[in-house]
Amino acid sequence: MEAVSQIGWQWYFRLARRVPTTLITHIRNRDDILKAGAPFADSEIIFIDTEWFAKRYYKIICKLFPNSEHARDLLFSPDFYLFDWLAIRQIKSLQRAGADWDIIHSVTPVSPMALTRLHKLEKPIILGPWNGGLKNPTTFPEIMREDSGWLYSIRYLGFIINIVFGTTKNATTILTATQATLKIIPTRHHDHCRFLIENGVDLDIFTPAPWPEPPSANNPLCILFVARFQPFKGLPMLLEAIARLQPKIPIKLTVIGDGVLREKWHDIAKKLNINHLINWMGPRLPVEIVKQLHTSHVLCLPSIRESGGAVLLEAMACARPVLAIKYGGPAEIVSDEVGYAISPEGGTSAVIDALVKALQDIVINPIVWKKRGEAGRQKTVQLYGWEAKIEQALELYQELLER
Repeated sequence: MEAVSQIGWQWYFRLARRVPTTLITHIRNRDDILKAGAPFADSEIIFIDTEWFAKRYYKIICKLFPNSEHARDLLFSPDFYLFDWLAIRQIKSLQRAGADWDIIHSVTPVSPMALTRLHKLEKPIILGPWNGGLKNPTTFPEIMREDSGWLYSIRYLGFIINIVFGTTKNATTILTATQATLKIIPTRHHDHCRFLIENGVDLDIFTPAPWPEPPSANNPLCILFVARFQPFKGLPMLLEAIARLQPKIPIKLTVIGDGVLREKWHDIAKKLNINHLINWMGPRLPVEIVKQLHTSHVLCLPSIRESGGAVLLEAMACARPVLAIKYGGPAEIVSDEVGYAISPEGGTSAVIDALVKALQDIVINPIVWKKRGEAGRQKTVQLYGWEAKIEQALELYQELLER
């Protein structure tokens, strides 16, 4: 299951152990879900098949936009509208047969573009957490061109679809993950919006470990980067920063991830003469990512347009400080308390300068950065662990039922 599917899975996996839960999901998730031992307890799973449309449509999108995953996600929205129509038809059929539910919660997709007609079922409707609505940063034009940023304006079609569907107007509660998301929801509907970040952390997997020995002449500064290889993830800026620090500071960079930019980013590292400092690991399972976090001094995600930032929360859960750009999801998560958020103002060159200074500061002030990692762990346990999020959801469900 991929990132967004994992969010849906966590909600189902944990809710089904607490209350009777029915999961409605794509048939493409069936094998993974059944392998995980579902359905659980008194829960039920209904699989909706749109593959006859989705597979052909997705192939076309991939050919048109091979380098931009975000563009592909935007154009793939029609598959959700088809899923929504088939799911509602199935639910109505079950209702006529005597099935009933107290609350309907549409957890995924997390984008406000994925509008729904679930209110037609005449039950309390919770939407989200949504984390969309993030505008394109204006200070990185070269990266946004590579990421087909011009296509992002298609999101505004969502406002028209929203009016037609009545999604926002008829929702009982909308969970918003960022200020950017709240801003795209009409002000007249803000009274039924609540803040909740869409990502959570499995604290049984992402566990803390002692910070490694401070970086020194004999002990390299260990940096971890975890992300899909997409233009907006910003790895080339980190590579440039590392090149500027050579040979002043011994550095080891571990890169976990893969994608269509693999060869291009490898070539950049070779041209900067730093490829020997990098361990290109490719994709890895969460347990393997944890091992790398435990041996790293800092996680760096210089993404210029990150709606969420799950990997930042995972690093914080492992008691590791985080470096990110203060825009979108990371702006809601990262502060001087748990790491450092770099201003996007000034564009690529300014971010590289800031990365150089921050990495130098880790070497100069290791105790400060160690404490930031410890504070990140505490904050994650309090706010971002999945159990804490499910507790919040159950309180909301109870509140809605008592109304």
